[in-house]
Amino acid sequence: MKRIALLVPLLMCVSHAVFADEQNTVQATANNSTQITNTIRIDTRPEILGLWGMEIPNNKKCTEYYNFRGANEVVVNSAKEWSTGLYDYQPSPDNTNEKPPALVMQIKYENNEKDCSGNQTDQSGEMSQYFVRWKNTNTIKFCASEKEDQCFATLHRILP
Repeated sequence: MKRIALLVPLLMCVSHAVFADEQNTVQATANNSTQITNTIRIDTRPEILGLWGMEIPNNKKCTEYYNFRGANEVVVNSAKEWSTGLYDYQPSPDNTNEKPPALVMQIKYENNEKDCSGNQTDQSGEMSQYFVRWKNTNTIKFCASEKEDQCFATLHRILP
């Protein structure tokens, strides 16, 4: 009986130590979660970002793709032709159709193969500027000037 009487106080001391360790663990976890909640970062991205496709009028079987990626990189694929470069998209300053957004692209590399139109032209180093007319969130037109009658290409969003 003496053994049981001595064992009970010993178990009580040990159980308090275990309980205290559990409380410290909960407090440490709570402190760590506070640090994690402060690491949220919001990035904005241009509305043109994503994969776009343009059907070629003379060749309905071929689609020219424009992939506007992060870090202002663009990849263009037209049949066997692949081009990579940089782009700068400037949204409309007043969010109206009076002055449409502008897009500047510079081709850095081109594999010099035939494109959907059957042309084979090395466009490395070329820079082009377009005005972008938004028909809706999934359809845009490339235009040579700010006027809508100067639009020459229609692109449809494939992937966001």
